[in-house]
Amino acid sequence: MQTRATPAPAAPLERFNAAPAEEAAGTLLACLHSRAWADRLVAHRPYPDLPALLAAADEAAYDLSSDDLSEALAAETLPALPEDTYAAAHTALSAAHAAYESRFGHVFVISLADLSTNEALNHVLATIRSRLNNDPDDERLVAAEELRHLARTRLSNTL
Repeated sequence: MQTRATPAPAAPLERFNAAPAEEAAGTLLACLHSRAWADRLVAHRPYPDLPALLAAADEAAYDLSSDDLSEALAAETLPALPEDTYAAAHTALSAAHAAYESRFGHVFVISLADLSTNEALNHVLATIRSRLNNDPDDERLVAAEELRHLARTRLSNTL
């Protein structure tokens, strides 16, 4: 009696490459909420490997229009604080976020991928205070770069 081998499950990138366009776009929109960015990446499938997808994602992120960037920024949420963070830190961060949103009209975005939980709070507070001094046009460039970093990290973790 011959048994049939069960095919190995497809790797995440293979599933992404083979997925229907809307499903693939949904995966991408969870990484960076720009329809133009997602559509561009979906249109250029299949990707031979993750580095090729990440390179294409970077290129597409650099090409975001002002409206595309606004769409992506509007969908971002504030970075979460560790559970054991002091109430004073929550207050300081809330005040800094409110000042930032009032000045720039969008949520503060920052990639914390390379930081430990203990380093993140101080880094966020220092960075938001520093970036409050930016000119609005310069800050949009910084925010766009942070979105690009966030998208790379999210894509890497997803695929």
